[in-house]
Amino acid sequence: MVRAVEWLDGRIRILDQSKLPEEQILVNLDNYRDVVDAIRDMKVRGAPAIGVTAAYGIALGASGLETASKDAFLSQLKQVIQGFAASRPTAVNLFQAIDRMKKAAKGDSIAQMKSSLIEEAKRIHEEEVTATKELSRLGAGLLKNGCTVLTHCNAGSLATAGYGTALGVIKAAKERGKKVSVFATETRPLLQGARLTTWELMEEGIPVTLITDSMAGHFMRRRAIACVIVGADRIAANGYTANKIGTYGLAVLANAHGIPFYVAAPTSTIDLSLTSGYQIPIEERSPEEVTHIRGMPIAPKGVRAANPAFDVTPHAYITSIITEKGIVRAPYAEGLRAMVSRPL
Repeated sequence: MVRAVEWLDGRIRILDQSKLPEEQILVNLDNYRDVVDAIRDMKVRGAPAIGVTAAYGIALGASGLETASKDAFLSQLKQVIQGFAASRPTAVNLFQAIDRMKKAAKGDSIAQMKSSLIEEAKRIHEEEVTATKELSRLGAGLLKNGCTVLTHCNAGSLATAGYGTALGVIKAAKERGKKVSVFATETRPLLQGARLTTWELMEEGIPVTLITDSMAGHFMRRRAIACVIVGADRIAANGYTANKIGTYGLAVLANAHGIPFYVAAPTSTIDLSLTSGYQIPIEERSPEEVTHIRGMPIAPKGVRAANPAFDVTPHAYITSIITEKGIVRAPYAEGLRAMVSRPL
């Protein structure tokens, strides 16, 4: 399993995903501000992995605070946390991790609070590993032997700090002895599908064909795709799901062709505080990511470009949502609420 992030002797080690697939560079982070930058710059990405990394980053920041006053410690810790809260707005795992780390800052001494924060971050990581393994096991039952799956963006070990969500389902099906192949969209503008998904699948020995984002409808019409599986960055209480930009279009296409459209995500990605997915904050990233590829211009200088990083798929286009606690189908409001409250 790819290790996207690790806690090693009081520091954080990440695999710099911005360098893949050409280079596999491990980066040691000793300052929490560098961890914030790594999340913002997408050296670490994917909702579960962002949550895990932020938890470790908060623990790292707390470890570096030097004060004898508990009140001063908590005040400075608040500033550390604010840095992570401002890093990326869409992935709810980030904010759930922050809430848990706030509650973990307890103890009779500052040393105990620091230790408690480290242990909570490790617990968050362990829970994501367990959750992604279990949801992958459940989701594998939906895939038929010999099927071809379309996936969008990257939802493997790199994105989850665990086993994977969409790619985890595919990996688990292979481990059951099923022959499964994959169409991976390139996923513009940052090419997570081309750079990361294909790399992960090839490392796992799973047949994968890379296509441009605009080719999906062509292959669906030819009945070359049995189902679509994607991950999620936030799922609202009504089942509306935010995922990488382009997901909504794929869901509409799948629906038009009678192809099942599955969302694979741990319950940590469910946000019951939002009644509708249209309340999910959508991150707007730099237009340069659209007008350039890896620093090289591909459009006329000065052209305007829009760059929403995510879109929202209404539940009407979602066949089911695969979680570690069970597979949810419509009506989603009832099913998701039950899954969040159900013990694993």
